[in-house]
Amino acid sequence: MRKEFVIANEQGLHARPATTLVSKANQFKSDIWLIYDGEKVDLKSIMGVLSLGVSRGALVEIEIRGEDEAEAMESIAKHIKEMNLG
Repeated sequence: MRKEFVIANEQGLHARPATTLVSKANQFKSDIWLIYDGEKVDLKSIMGVLSLGVSRGALVEIEIRGEDEAEAMESIAKHIKEMNLG
């Protein structure tokens, strides 16, 4: 399962929103990845997420595979909207 998001936050996906996103991802059993500019990192890893250097206006994809993927995608998409990230 994949979904695209455009990062709207003025500072991009910097430390604070990245930390909350990683925390949200870690609530699920499924494998969850963040894909940006041809790079794919584990969304459960803060270092991986920050290493991408996602800036404002960037198109990112979230890919989820596993037993709770639908619930995870719904929750993460809602979190992104609530945090004004995308």
